[in-house]
Amino acid sequence: MNTYSKDQNGEVIIIGAGPAGLTAAYQLCKLGRKSIVLEKDYLVGGIAKTVNYKNYLFDIGGHRFFTKIDDAKHMWQEVLQEDFLHRNRLSRIYYNKKFFYYPIRLFNALSGLGIWNSSMIVLSYIHAHIFPYKNEETFEQWVTNRFGKRLYNIFFKSYTEKVWGLPCNEIRAEWAAQRIKGLSLKSALKNALIKPHKKNNGHIAKTLINSFDYPKLGPGMMWQTVSNIIQKNGSNVHLGSEVESIVWDSKKNRVDAIEVRANGQKTLFHGKEFISTMPIRELIQKLQPTVPGEVLEAANNLNYRDFLTVALIVNHPDLFPDNWIYIHDPLVRLGRVQNFKNWSPDMVADQNKSCLGLEYFCFEGDDLWNMTDEALIELGKKELEAIGLVKSSYVEDGSVVRMPKAYPAYDSKYREMLNIIQQYLKGIKNLQLAGRNGLHRYNNQDHSMLTAMLAVENIHGANHDLWSVNEEKEYHEDRKSSY
Repeated sequence: MNTYSKDQNGEVIIIGAGPAGLTAAYQLCKLGRKSIVLEKDYLVGGIAKTVNYKNYLFDIGGHRFFTKIDDAKHMWQEVLQEDFLHRNRLSRIYYNKKFFYYPIRLFNALSGLGIWNSSMIVLSYIHAHIFPYKNEETFEQWVTNRFGKRLYNIFFKSYTEKVWGLPCNEIRAEWAAQRIKGLSLKSALKNALIKPHKKNNGHIAKTLINSFDYPKLGPGMMWQTVSNIIQKNGSNVHLGSEVESIVWDSKKNRVDAIEVRANGQKTLFHGKEFISTMPIRELIQKLQPTVPGEVLEAANNLNYRDFLTVALIVNHPDLFPDNWIYIHDPLVRLGRVQNFKNWSPDMVADQNKSCLGLEYFCFEGDDLWNMTDEALIELGKKELEAIGLVKSSYVEDGSVVRMPKAYPAYDSKYREMLNIIQQYLKGIKNLQLAGRNGLHRYNNQDHSMLTAMLAVENIHGANHDLWSVNEEKEYHEDRKSSY
C-alpha cells in the first residue's frame, strides 16, 4: 500500500512548467482561477529555460521572441516590459570551410559557391519545378521541390541528418512544412534582393526575419517572472515533482488525480480540469488504469531526439558578430553555435569574455549523451578550433546541460501512432494536451503558448481543436488578441 503526504486539491492541475504550462496558469490567473503546476525539473521554462553557470547565462538552444500571434506577443510585453530587448539578427551557415549569410545575401552566396555551382543550383531548381515529386512524403522530396536537388544536398541534407539522426528520406514532409513553410529558393532570393519593409515582417517566412525580441537575461527570465506572478496570486508551482501516475476513471472518462513523487514522498493532486504538457509517450504510460494495448504500443513507438548544450566561457571579448552559426559540416558533430553575448550583453558576467553554447543532437543513452562533461567540453574546444571559430587555448571553463526529449520525431510511423493516441484521448473529458511534447508537434514557443491559451478558453466553454494549432491559418496568423 502506498503512503501519501497530505492530498492536495486544485481547480486546474497543470503538468509541466514550460512555456505552455506556465502560459495556461498565467491566463487562468488573469481570469481569477487558481492552478497547481507540477514540474519535475528544478528550473522553470522547459526547453526555454536559462541556465546560470558562475553568473554566465545560457539557453538550451537560442530562443527568438518573434511571432505573428498577437496574444503571445502581448503576454511577452506585459510580463517583461522594459526587460524585453529588440535585437538585430545575424546568422550564418558554415559550409565547405566558408561562411554564408542566412538569410541569403546574393553576392556573398555567389562568391562562396562560385559561378559554376550557382548556375547548377539554378538549373537544378528549374528541373525540380518541371519534374517535381508528385507525392511529397519525405523531407527530401519537400525540400527538393522548393529548392532543387543540388541546393538540398548542399544546405539541407547534412545539417538535417545531424539534427535528427535519420536519413532525410525517412523524415516526414510534415516537419519541413511546419518548420520552414513559406520558404523556397524564390522567396529566399526575393528577400536577398528586395529588403522587406518592417510593416510587412508578418508576411515573410519566420526563418527570414532580420530582427527579433529577447529577454535581457534570456528566455528563462520570462518564465521565472510568470512563475512568480502566478504564485503571488495564489497558484502553486511545485518543482522537483515528478509525475508517477495519472489516476483516471475509465467509466466516467475523467481524470481524478495526479500522483507525484517529490523529496521521497508521494502526493495526490486532485483537480477538476487537467492540462498536460509532458511527452505523450510518458502520459500514456502513466495512465492508471492502463490503456488498451494498441494505444500503449502506439505511445511506445513515438520517438524523440535529445539534445545537449556545451557552454564554454572564452577569454576573448569579441569572437564573431553572429547570434548563432549553423554548422553544415559532416566532419564535426557540432550542430550549431550560439554566441550569447550577441543575444544580450547581460548574459555574460565579464564583458572582457564571451559565452558560447555548442549544440549537439543525440539520442539519450548514445555515445555523446554518455560522455562525461569533461570529455564533452574537450570535444567542443577541439571542434571549434577545427572549423576556425575559436582557439582552444582561449577556453577557460565550461558546463554541460542534457535535455531529454527536446524534439518530437517526425519519423515514418509517427503520424499513424499519433492518430491512434489522439482518438483515444478524445474520450477523456477533462484532460487537454498542450505544448511541444504535449502534442508531439515541433512547435515554436509562441505556438506552444497558443495551445495553452486555447486550452484555457476550452475550460471556459470554447471548443478549440488544439491539435490543429500551427496547421490551420486562423489559429495563428490571423488570431487577434482576446485578453
